[in-house]
Amino acid sequence: MLHLFNSMGRKVEPFAPHDAKHARMYVCGPTVYSYAHIGNARPAVVFDVLARVLRAQVPKVTYARNITDVDDKIIAAATERDATCDAISAEFTDAYHKDLAALGVAPPDIEPHATAHIGPMIEIIEELIAEGKAYTTEAHVLYHIPAFPDYGKLSGANPDEMLAGARVEVAPWKRDPRDFVLWKPSDADQPGWNSPWGFGRPGWHIECTAMIRSHLGEQIDIHGGGIDLRFPHHENEIAQGTKAKFWIHNGHVTVSGAKMSKSLGNVLLVRDLLKETPGEAIRYALLSAHYRQPLDWTPETPKAARAALDRLYGALRDQPEVEPSPDDIAPVVAALENDLNTPAAFAAMHALAAQVHSEGDQSRRAQIAAGLRQAGGFLGLLQQDPIAWAQAGAGEVDQIEALIKHRAQARLDRDWALADKLRDELLALGVEVEDSGGESRWRMRA
Repeated sequence: MLHLFNSMGRKVEPFAPHDAKHARMYVCGPTVYSYAHIGNARPAVVFDVLARVLRAQVPKVTYARNITDVDDKIIAAATERDATCDAISAEFTDAYHKDLAALGVAPPDIEPHATAHIGPMIEIIEELIAEGKAYTTEAHVLYHIPAFPDYGKLSGANPDEMLAGARVEVAPWKRDPRDFVLWKPSDADQPGWNSPWGFGRPGWHIECTAMIRSHLGEQIDIHGGGIDLRFPHHENEIAQGTKAKFWIHNGHVTVSGAKMSKSLGNVLLVRDLLKETPGEAIRYALLSAHYRQPLDWTPETPKAARAALDRLYGALRDQPEVEPSPDDIAPVVAALENDLNTPAAFAAMHALAAQVHSEGDQSRRAQIAAGLRQAGGFLGLLQQDPIAWAQAGAGEVDQIEALIKHRAQARLDRDWALADKLRDELLALGVEVEDSGGESRWRMRA
């Protein structure tokens, strides 16, 4: 049975959806004003794995991940580039999709865009005003924090921490300095919509509440996102009426021990990492630490991930497709059911790979390899052809194959000096050659 850490209550709990036949999950997606960095990629990969695990256990899963396409950051990017907000949003939504596809992240079942849900946002804001939880002032609509006594229950922050962490504008027209914006006025040259409070646009927090209600209903099973969203974003969603059984948050990604920031120049874009590292290796690296723990990305991180995948794919080479044994897969499934313990799942997968190499019976070896591949499927890994993986990144395949053939002939001729010379040429191209059973196989070096 799947167990997950619930941020609401801060403990691991058995997971069961409200509807035993239908699990509903919503994850906060990107604000599309720039390219995705490795920190943006981590929740996308983590919750993709969770969706895969859920689909193996629940008859129907509806997974929604939104696109925030109206935001002050988008307006700023559009102004800087002398472009429209729609053009900026479209460009970076497309880039986000391409980056995630390269990491093996499956599209969500639903991808709502904030700008398509202005009507539902206005309806919820009107409800909050009628309930005495929101008020209008200076052409704004604000949520009044004291009107929700349970505010802070998710994050556990005290009032002083809330004010510091929320980074809200302390304006004299607020009833409480913690009050946050539900609706704000727009200038004529800014995105805006007509509303009962004038021409304007929504605050960020109300967007997710409206999209969840529109597509998943009043009650969902899982609400996910990065730990930075726990407060104030998810806290504010709860105040607005978002109801989730489980609140799940992944940890930060740091770079060589430092927080990513433009000022430090250490923001790692996924698109840049993909130029040097296969997407599957980046995915493995993002899953190498438990999702709730911080992940520190160093220059060695993608290299280690690629080397680990080399070992796993190596166990799959030359193995026929057969039916796996549930017993072989069980340790991997058990690890994932234990709050998505991906490090333990990887350890179990490497144990399976070792068994493939040590098993003397060919049929049993093939069965273990099949189990390894199926286990990898839960993590979005090991679904490529092993030879294609080994040779990925090879530039001139024809040149490499010609050198391999030339070297094989030199070995047949017992011209060891020439064979060694050709091996060195291959190494210079980043190619490693493995001689086994009279045959030579090659792969790109990690």
